[in-house]
Amino acid sequence: MTMAKKELKFNSKTIHGGQRPDKAYGAVMPPIYQTSTYAQSTPGGHQGFEYSRSGNPTRTALENSLASIENGRYGLAFASGLSAMDAVIKLLNPGDEVISTNDLYGGSYRLFRQVFEKYGIVFHFIGMQDMVAINEKINENTKLVWVETPTNPMMNVVDIKAVSALAKKHDLLFAVDNTFATPYLQQPLNLGADIVMHSATKYLGGHSDVVVGALIVNDKELADKLYFIQNASGAVCGPMDGFLTLRGIKTLHVRMQRHCENGETIAKYLKGHPNIEKVYWPGFEDHPNHDIAKSQMNGFGGMISFIPKGGTFEDAVKIVEKLEVFTLAESLGGVESLAGHPASMTHASIPKEERENSGVVDALIRLSVGIEDVDDLIADLEQAIG
Repeated sequence: MTMAKKELKFNSKTIHGGQRPDKAYGAVMPPIYQTSTYAQSTPGGHQGFEYSRSGNPTRTALENSLASIENGRYGLAFASGLSAMDAVIKLLNPGDEVISTNDLYGGSYRLFRQVFEKYGIVFHFIGMQDMVAINEKINENTKLVWVETPTNPMMNVVDIKAVSALAKKHDLLFAVDNTFATPYLQQPLNLGADIVMHSATKYLGGHSDVVVGALIVNDKELADKLYFIQNASGAVCGPMDGFLTLRGIKTLHVRMQRHCENGETIAKYLKGHPNIEKVYWPGFEDHPNHDIAKSQMNGFGGMISFIPKGGTFEDAVKIVEKLEVFTLAESLGGVESLAGHPASMTHASIPKEERENSGVVDALIRLSVGIEDVDDLIADLEQAIG
């Protein structure tokens, strides 16, 4: 029997939220329904599923879990985080304007600028810690505010409640990319967001073996519009991907505990290192938005960016090439620790001047701190940094 959502705390929701044993044989884990279509007894007479683009039992199980852990009513699973974002932007019309973070993920920037701008949608990228700056960009054509917090890779923190109040005042749709924080640390719907987006490839899946995106909302009319786009455009999550992501969510809470513990230890180690010039992590008291992070997050996560002394492209490359326990790779949020060079990897699609204006300089290194023994991770950083 499925327990009611309100009876469960977060750590239990990751395992039981929105779930029930399979009706056919009582399987505890939802089976992988590897089918494209479903038998009908008469035209339109089916058992809730007719074609797997429109709906699949494994994907439905994942979508129910996503809604539960974000305290939402409706979840949608997509083929990737970018396809989830794509569905949100398809809510808009030519001439509509979007206000977004100026240091957001490079793939998000590329989608906005190189795909949707040619269809007449206008994007403004600003520092969203400044409510006055946001307000100045709002006009009669503004329809959506898109926020990352913490941002990728500069770890800036945006006040979700404050942006929500501004969006509601002007009747704007407000979406939050919650990939870095995860619902373990931050639940944007509770803070006033209309849409929560995840690259579930990252922490939700947690094992670097799947590519999935997610949207979670509370409003039925908005959910119906997004379901229509999901079905009409077809960028849906496959059953195997749904199964793997659902399996990952069941250990999200215990993994995030270790990500946070290791992240704090490594952030403090880097900050005290004589060969490190700057460390970006919202848990530091001197982080410009530390108080907001404390108020809207339950911890500070395992994502850290830093600049080595010298501050050159060559300095950064030398360090990441010498790492042995940290793997030099794109992505984040897996059990294994990863290191990346945003300027040449995840944010290479952003023009250099624009990228550097937001702080993503050639020397910046981004770490996704995994759940290994933290002493091994520090030893690896020590030998690489020197």
